[in-house]
Amino acid sequence: MSKRAILPREADDPIAEEVAAFLAAHPDFLSRRPELYRVLTPPKRVHGENLADHMAAMVAAERARLRTLEAEVAEAIADGRAGAGLVLRVRLAVLALMRARDVPETVMQELPPLLRVESCNLLAEPRAPLSARHGTALPRHGIRPLPEGAVARLLGGGRDARVRPEPDEVELLHVEAAGLVVRDALVRVPLWCGTPCLLALGAREAAALPARQTAQTLAFLGRAVAAAMAR
Repeated sequence: MSKRAILPREADDPIAEEVAAFLAAHPDFLSRRPELYRVLTPPKRVHGENLADHMAAMVAAERARLRTLEAEVAEAIADGRAGAGLVLRVRLAVLALMRARDVPETVMQELPPLLRVESCNLLAEPRAPLSARHGTALPRHGIRPLPEGAVARLLGGGRDARVRPEPDEVELLHVEAAGLVVRDALVRVPLWCGTPCLLALGAREAAALPARQTAQTLAFLGRAVAAAMAR
């Protein structure tokens, strides 16, 4: 007798017969698709161990889903706390910029301990050295050179800030601190003269630069640096 012959027939639902026949021909189908257990109605424990095993599989699948959700919630909470901490540190950095007489020096020397990172560097492309509106030159000291087009390439289209969990080109961006950097943040500095400029933050600990909910905070820091340099 074939497997299909022993399955109950549903005369009013030929599709059900096709599904039943498919499952009979592929007995390991559900074990390979555990996510289906979330939408199936569990069997009663009255027809032997096979049905009991299906119920156990459904329970195991649901528990695995709950563990995944719990991990995601815990990660979101941790990111939220880290993001709030970054906001406070950026405020302290902005206060330091407001009183700075030498902005590049303040960025390199004062901002790292305030932001709890290993390095802060200003980098700019060699373009538009003078501002026609302000009549002031972009400071030459304390600003490291970048190849033309590097700011757009590193930040990506339309972004003012990004956190990179796996940074590259660390020697170019973080210089002597490159060997310590495990995560970095790149922030656009919108200078008055139009020169593409970047603030590069390099962190030894990933928690110093949370990946979520930080782009606006870092973009604000970049604007604050630009405003301080325009004074």
